Amino acid sequence: MDAVTYPDAKVITFLSTHFVPLRVQFDAQPYATDFNVKWTPTLVTVGSDGKEHHRTVGFLAPDELIPSLLLGEAKYHFDNDRFEPALKCLGEVASQYGSSDCAAEALFLTGVCQYKSTHDAKPLKAAYEKLVAKFPHSEWTKRAYPYRLL
Repeated sequence: MDAVTYPDAKVITFLSTHFVPLRVQFDAQPYATDFNVKWTPTLVTVGSDGKEHHRTVGFLAPDELIPSLLLGEAKYHFDNDRFEPALKCLGEVASQYGSSDCAAEALFLTGVCQYKSTHDAKPLKAAYEKLVAKFPHSEWTKRAYPYRLL
C-alpha cells in the first residue's frame, strides 16, 4: 500500500480530513495484541474511546480504501447512535463508490440506520430490495433476507 495506495492524492486528502491516522508496526505491543493484528496491512478504525468499529486486512487500491474508510466512519457513528452522520457517510459510499466491495454493506447499514432512527421497518425492506437488485449474491443480501417479509 506504500507504493500505490497511500501516496494517492485522493487518499491523502481523505485521510487528512476524516481521520487522525496512526501507523504502528504490525508487532508493536500492546497494539498488536489489543487489536488482534495478525497480518499486514491491517487497518483498524478506532473511536476516541479506544474501541474498534471497523477493520480491513490486506491490500486495498485507492478506489477501495476510501469507501472502506467511509464505511468505518459510518460504523463509528452508528455504534454511537449518531444515525444522521452515519447515513451521510453511507450515502457517500453508495453515490461515489457504488461498485466498491463496501457498497453492499453500506446499503444494508443504510436500512438499519434508517430503521433505528425512525422505528419504521420500510427502510429495511427497501434496503433488501436494493441489495437484491444490485448485489444478488452478496452476504449482505443474505443477511437482509428476512426483511423481504416486512
